[in-house]
Amino acid sequence: MEMEDQMESQKTRRTQSSDDLISERTGSLGCVGWFIVILSGLFTFILFPFTIWFCLKIVQEYERSVIFRLGRITDRKAKGPGIFFVLPCTDSFVKVDLRTVSFDIPPQEILTKDSVTVSVDGVVYFRVSDPIASVANVANADFSTRLLAQTTLRNVLGTKNLAEVLSDREGIAHSMQSSLDEATDNWGIKVERVEIKDVKLPHQLQRAMAAEAEASREARAKVIAAEGEMNASRALKEASLVIAESPSALQLRYLQTLNTIAAEKNSTIIFPLPMDVISHFMRK
Repeated sequence: MEMEDQMESQKTRRTQSSDDLISERTGSLGCVGWFIVILSGLFTFILFPFTIWFCLKIVQEYERSVIFRLGRITDRKAKGPGIFFVLPCTDSFVKVDLRTVSFDIPPQEILTKDSVTVSVDGVVYFRVSDPIASVANVANADFSTRLLAQTTLRNVLGTKNLAEVLSDREGIAHSMQSSLDEATDNWGIKVERVEIKDVKLPHQLQRAMAAEAEASREARAKVIAAEGEMNASRALKEASLVIAESPSALQLRYLQTLNTIAAEKNSTIIFPLPMDVISHFMRK
């Protein structure tokens, strides 16, 4: 809770500083500026049937327009959507798209915390949340966000080891999103989502990891086989104790074995002869 409160307070301070910066830009035009604006208005009024096509502008539902009058932002709020009015000689405007934009982060060769070189790429989704800040505070908000995403990916993954990079992609993406959102807040950019697409390992490291996994599986297989042999020996011991208590059980076992051999249609049948019968003839 304390960290969230601190982050919220920092974001509020950044917003206030951004508003102060914009308010400085939206200051008074001065006497000369107002004279030019009035002159432009009179010119527009005199040539009204013709200048109306230069004064009315239209922006789409997903766009906003930031109007500059003699180089100064006229209002803290962007215009649109729909129709708005500009003076043809003194006003200029910049259209800003508010739709979510996605871009791929190029594969980055990164050295992890445990000195392993990996190639990682990702995708970032962002949108313009403050049109005026995106125009007034940064030269190219889209290009700047793309470059910042590449450096943020390097910085975040440089603090992780290989196991964390392979297993904790969601945590890495969340950390990148927080860092990007905090850095681009003054630019009027809202980072909505960051995803890690692929992590490419060197071929030698892939072969080493495959050999390690195969050795681990073989070791587990041997342990399971040894446990099976131990359980089988215990079962045979219990069976021998039962047969030793009842000599007729051994004869039944012989007959069951003969039945099994006969079912397989073998041409040769080996009949086990009890040792006590042989010993009886040997004594005679």
